[in-house]
Amino acid sequence: MAEAAARRARRPLLTGTGRLMIVAADHPARGALGVGDRRLAMANRADLLERLCLALSRPGVDGVLATADILDDLLLLGALDHKVVMGSMNRGGLQGASFELDDRFTGHRPEDIERLGFDAGKLLLRVDYADPGSLTTLESTARAIDAMAARRLPVFVEPFISRRTPEGRLTNDLSAEAVTRSIAIASGLGGSSAYTWLKVPVTENPDDMARVMETSTLPAVLLGGDVGDSPEGQDAAYEKWRGALRLPTVRGLVVGRSLLYPADGDVTAAVDIAVGLL
Repeated sequence: MAEAAARRARRPLLTGTGRLMIVAADHPARGALGVGDRRLAMANRADLLERLCLALSRPGVDGVLATADILDDLLLLGALDHKVVMGSMNRGGLQGASFELDDRFTGHRPEDIERLGFDAGKLLLRVDYADPGSLTTLESTARAIDAMAARRLPVFVEPFISRRTPEGRLTNDLSAEAVTRSIAIASGLGGSSAYTWLKVPVTENPDDMARVMETSTLPAVLLGGDVGDSPEGQDAAYEKWRGALRLPTVRGLVVGRSLLYPADGDVTAAVDIAVGLL
C-alpha cells in the first residue's frame, strides 16, 4: 500500500476551472449501505469498486472521498493517479446506533493523510442541541481541523443540526435556519480557517441557499445525499444542485450514492450530467 501511494501521480486540489467534482464512497464504514429502498446496495465491494473506477474514468471527475479500505483497493487498482484523494476521518457514529452522535475519529488521522500523500480530509459534524455529547464532538472536530491546518492539508467539514425523532431515529434539519447555524458553527472551529472547506446540503427550499451561503466566506462544495430510487428524485437533485452551484462560494460537488447507484443504473450518464452542472 505504501509503495502504491508513493508511486501515485498527484495533482493540485484545484485546476484551472477552480471547480471540484468528487465522488464519495465513505458510507459503508458507518454501516450506511442503503440506497433508496435497497438496504444493502453498497455491500458488494467488488461491485462498488467497479462503479467507482467507472466514475473516476469519466472526464471532469476530479477525485474520490473514501475510507482507508476503499482507497487502498483503488490505489492497488491504479485508479487514483492524477486524482484528488480525500480521506474520511470520523466514521464512529454508526447509522442507527444509540451512540450515533458520538461520531469519533475512527478513520484517517491527519498523519495518515500526510504519510500517504493524500490531498485532503473530510469530517462529519452533527450537532444536537439536546445531546450534551455534541460538545465532545465539537472539541474533537476543532482539534482535527488544527492538526490538518498544521500540515497545510485542506479539510472539508460537513455540518448539520441534528435531532432525534420520538422513535429515536436521527434526522438532519435542512431548514434554512438550521443550515445557517451549522455553517456558522463549523466555520469558527479550530485555531485557523486557512485550510477549512465546507461540505453543505442544499436546503429544503433551494431558493434559500443564496441567503444561507452568505453565512461564511469559506469555500464550499455541495453534498448529494440519498435521492431515492426514482428518476424523478434524481432529476430533482440535479435541479437543486444546478441553482446552488451558481453561488459565489460554492466550488463544486461531492456526491456518492446518487451517482454510483442511479435510479436507471447508468453510472456513466449520471456522472456526466453532474459534471455538466459545473
